[in-house]
Amino acid sequence: MKTQPLILAMAVLALAGCANDPVPDEQMRLSEQALEQAKAVGATDQVEAFKLAEDKLGRARTNMLTQDFRDARMRAEQAELDARLAEAQVLNQKSDEQLQLLQSRIKRLRKQLEVQP
Repeated sequence: MKTQPLILAMAVLALAGCANDPVPDEQMRLSEQALEQAKAVGATDQVEAFKLAEDKLGRARTNMLTQDFRDARMRAEQAELDARLAEAQVLNQKSDEQLQLLQSRIKRLRKQLEVQP
């Protein structure tokens, strides 16, 4: 009968050990890589999503130091998504600019063709 409390205590400790989140090294790497890719296409602090990504990754690093791996993983995931959004926004803006340039060239060519016999 006295072994039941001991077994129960061991079971609780075992479950508590399983509840600990693993170190999110891979997610941190992915987040850093996403930030670098966003930077490579021209995302800077001027892009709100990029700034958010940097801030969240900084908080994730702080969480890693305090061994709060659950929050570190969540913030790193959010940072990755924000960085990918910033990259997409910059690429979309560049595409829009190229489209406008092409449309203005087409318009100019049409005018030139109308003038000539």
